[in-house]
Amino acid sequence: MGDIYLDLLHLANVYVEAIGMKKTDDRFDLPQGTLDLLIMRVVALGPIHGYAIAQRIQQISRDALQVQQGSLYPALHRLEYKKLLSSRWKPSETGREAKFYELTSKGRTHLKVETENWTRLTDVVSLILGGTLEEI
Repeated sequence: MGDIYLDLLHLANVYVEAIGMKKTDDRFDLPQGTLDLLIMRVVALGPIHGYAIAQRIQQISRDALQVQQGSLYPALHRLEYKKLLSSRWKPSETGREAKFYELTSKGRTHLKVETENWTRLTDVVSLILGGTLEEI
């Protein structure tokens, strides 16, 4: 099946609010790299500022995920440091200056590869979770 980067399964201290999900704790850990992947996917749609990235993730997830600022901005800085995102200051829709992020060409390549890896990984996990106990 090829190499699957299982290091995606290691948990990081990245939290999102789980809105509308029945849990005693309304936060859960995302596998390491998942938030970065979600951010890059949203930024791939066009230049966008941090607050709007968080809103877009919440909107696309149908309110299931709400990214906290304490996780979002360190992830944006990390992606910028890795040269996967670039940024520039410009006026937002409110007229205030905001830092807008864009994918670099390196970021586009990385997003494509990581999306393919994520798809392969979720397919494999689905096979395992979808099997009957007799198959395991």
